[in-house]
Amino acid sequence: MKLTREDQSPGQEVLTDNDGQFSFSNIVPGPFQLTISSEGLAPQEISGTVHPGEPYVIPLVMMVVATQVTEVRVGLTQVEVADMQIKDQEKQRVFGIIPNFFVTYDHNAVPLNARQKFRLAWKSSSDPVTLLGVGVLAGVDQAGDRWGGYGQGAQGYAKRYGASYADVFAGTYIGGAILPSLLKQDPRYFYKGTGSKPSRLFYAIASSFRCKGDNGRWQPNYSNIGGNLAAGAISNLYYPANDRRGASLVFSTALIRLGETTMANIFQEFFVPRLTPNRPTRATPQP
Repeated sequence: MKLTREDQSPGQEVLTDNDGQFSFSNIVPGPFQLTISSEGLAPQEISGTVHPGEPYVIPLVMMVVATQVTEVRVGLTQVEVADMQIKDQEKQRVFGIIPNFFVTYDHNAVPLNARQKFRLAWKSSSDPVTLLGVGVLAGVDQAGDRWGGYGQGAQGYAKRYGASYADVFAGTYIGGAILPSLLKQDPRYFYKGTGSKPSRLFYAIASSFRCKGDNGRWQPNYSNIGGNLAAGAISNLYYPANDRRGASLVFSTALIRLGETTMANIFQEFFVPRLTPNRPTRATPQP
């Protein structure tokens, strides 16, 4: 308990006994203010006036539990936001059919963790349309007798299909998941969509050689370049012996893949958005 006076004289404080009773002695007559407080309870204030020679009895005071305000902030973690963005990307199909998962139309897309990068690689490489496309490519190669060491007939087609799919699988996983996870780089193409046509063209071409890091900064695209070189090197393990050319095959394959990536980026920047009816248009919440 604290008793204060209007004349700003020093206040007096006392504690209650076990029964909640208290008293002040030698109080100078005049108005006063009494503040009653206790931990966890709402304070009470009482005003009154002490007259000369008369005791002043405080009426019964009931104290209530203090109102507590708890602030709760509800938000999504970075991983949860990235999962939402990936789900949107997995709906992206050119003409509503061809998978287009490694492109984001969100300029502020959060970085992916290793699990999410591998998820995108698996989703892309295992998509039925991808498998069908590999089958068409194997058929074209067989018709032109490419990789003649595989022969013809069903066996030759099966070998060409396996080799073509191995190229796709290795390139997707190494350049789109393994190296991006190790080097902390984002394997997606970040759609620009604004600025002059020359600036967008330069951006698309440069995206084969630079990418966003997981720290949000642009940096050399070691994942794409290294992935293409690694895929070319691995292809020497299963291509027909007569078609293996060692380092020349590795570098020629890598250059071809870089050219393909560059053309794909240009196509992404200028044409794909209009051909993708199910691309996301909503803003993704930030973590």
